[in-house]
Amino acid sequence: MAPTVFEKSSNIIFLLTTLLILPVFCISSKQSPFQFLENLQGYQKGDKVAGLHELKQYLNNFGYLNYNQENLESNSDQKDDHFDDILESAIKTYQLNYHLKPTGVLDSKTVSTMMLPRCGVSDIMINGATRMRAGQKKMHHHQKFMHAVSHYQFFTGSPKWPLDKTNLTYIFNTNRTSTNTTRAISRAFDKWAASTHFTFTQIQENSWISSNITADIRIGFYSRDHGDGYPFDGPYGVLAHASAPTSGSFHLDSDEAWSIGPVPDHIDLETVALHEIGHLLGLQHSSVIDAIMYPSVSDGMAKELHGDDVQGIKDLYNKV
Repeated sequence: MAPTVFEKSSNIIFLLTTLLILPVFCISSKQSPFQFLENLQGYQKGDKVAGLHELKQYLNNFGYLNYNQENLESNSDQKDDHFDDILESAIKTYQLNYHLKPTGVLDSKTVSTMMLPRCGVSDIMINGATRMRAGQKKMHHHQKFMHAVSHYQFFTGSPKWPLDKTNLTYIFNTNRTSTNTTRAISRAFDKWAASTHFTFTQIQENSWISSNITADIRIGFYSRDHGDGYPFDGPYGVLAHASAPTSGSFHLDSDEAWSIGPVPDHIDLETVALHEIGHLLGLQHSSVIDAIMYPSVSDGMAKELHGDDVQGIKDLYNKV
């Protein structure tokens, strides 16, 4: 099927969410919420420059800094524009996670990587870990597709669906969702089903409304602040986010330029849906660039499930 572009219309809900692909080390010409980073290139510890407080907020959002959210607005360290030791350390950790030289300097490759559209889920959970990996190194002799060290990770506490619950239901929260949209996301569910012990069943909107059935996974398309404490930020920033098991919350930014299939200057819906479904099943982000659970996505590209993704689910659910 030829790629399809979602044109903005009052009658269409756009799609989708986040995720991965090889980082492109160049500054995008597209305006995005991360555009401020372009002006910070070249700065390092000891510098003071307007905009560093925005970088601190960015790194705080994705787990590299740990400012108290309740007091974030009054936190002087977060609000100032000083490039201090704490910021340098956070940048080094980010660089390690994204396979960049850990200099702590905002070089061109670091800035361009940070500017890529991405998933809204944190790279690092507040559980003592500092890297995008769970440290799972166990290999089965027949798993030839895996490297010696796997890089998938789980959410804090390794939440997962009950072992006897292998069929998960999902529903779109509006009957205005286009057929192309629902088919693309359904294909993503089918790909996970083909590689795991799970099956997925869509509940139609009308049946949900009439019979008050509660689905395991609820998919919605929202703009900016949508009431969950994690507002979207407009095109080419945070694309989507999903919850750990068993909340089943799957939100996508309706302001993005979504497409079915890879289209220049658009984000492939199915690719991002694959990523967010990984979160719904219990996977956190991976530092493997080819993995679907890698946090960032480039426009005009598509990805599939990787061995690291599949092995992560198998290990989480103790499946061979």
